[in-house]
Amino acid sequence: MALPLVPVLTTPVTFLRSQLAGQVHGLLAGGRTNDEFRAPAGDPGWFGPDSMVWRVHSDTSMLVGGLRALFLQTMHPLAMAGVAQHSDYRSDPLGRLERTGRFVGVTSFGSSREAERAVRVVRAVHGRVNGTAPDGRPYDANDPALLRWVHVTEVDSFHRAYQRYGGGPRLTPEESDRYFAEVARVAVELGATEVPRSVAEVRDYFEAVRPELRAGGLARETAWWLCAPPLPLAARPAYAVLASAAIGLLPGDVRRDLRVVIPPLSDDLVVRPATRALLGVLGWVLGAQESPMDVATARVSATPASV
Repeated sequence: MALPLVPVLTTPVTFLRSQLAGQVHGLLAGGRTNDEFRAPAGDPGWFGPDSMVWRVHSDTSMLVGGLRALFLQTMHPLAMAGVAQHSDYRSDPLGRLERTGRFVGVTSFGSSREAERAVRVVRAVHGRVNGTAPDGRPYDANDPALLRWVHVTEVDSFHRAYQRYGGGPRLTPEESDRYFAEVARVAVELGATEVPRSVAEVRDYFEAVRPELRAGGLARETAWWLCAPPLPLAARPAYAVLASAAIGLLPGDVRRDLRVVIPPLSDDLVVRPATRALLGVLGWVLGAQESPMDVATARVSATPASV
């Protein structure tokens, strides 16, 4: 009589799924454990379960959006100088993406107190990030204009990635405006000014800032490094898919300036299907543990109605 295969396969598959879930969750939530999103009960944080922020930031498309933001941020000479002179991204390939994930995770899903603490930590770190760019201009990471640039590149990237690769329904124009209006709070808390709060305002901002952007040698070098960082061999195929998807979401002139143009038609015929398939697998992987959104929702719903 043949032995049943399902019980034999279930244990290794479940184990692999759990291990992968921890790694992917680390990128999406910066290593935050689910327990860290559980307290205090009744505090929905800055946004809450009905927000567009929770909807967008809990999706696996954030992996594409985070990479897209890193590519785009290289276009600002002062921001690029800060990264080059104060970042260890070459020795820690995914460290910056993980730190961004940690900050986004806490400010999106954590309690109000946790979000405020995360902002204080980032502002303190930014206080040490200053110097002189190669063109002779001084820069300071707490400069409201630079804070605005980093914020807008990130949230625009998260929004675009969700609209193309998100697992849920696309945001309507009204929901998109609501997303930008909600998430502006993070930038304001960090010290940014004149933060765009709608799709139209984000578009106008990029048009206004475009004359300040250029892809110098350092920007191109960083962009090329982002295309193929020194990752473990097993992680490289998946990363290549995510990086190609991120590049495909960049404006055409930015791709040309950074010289990361992808072959014609490959975005539609290869990159998009491969990315959707990969994110679908990652969605299955993350089913092995609760997402920050699920945990935060449970935390809020556990509150008595009178609170």
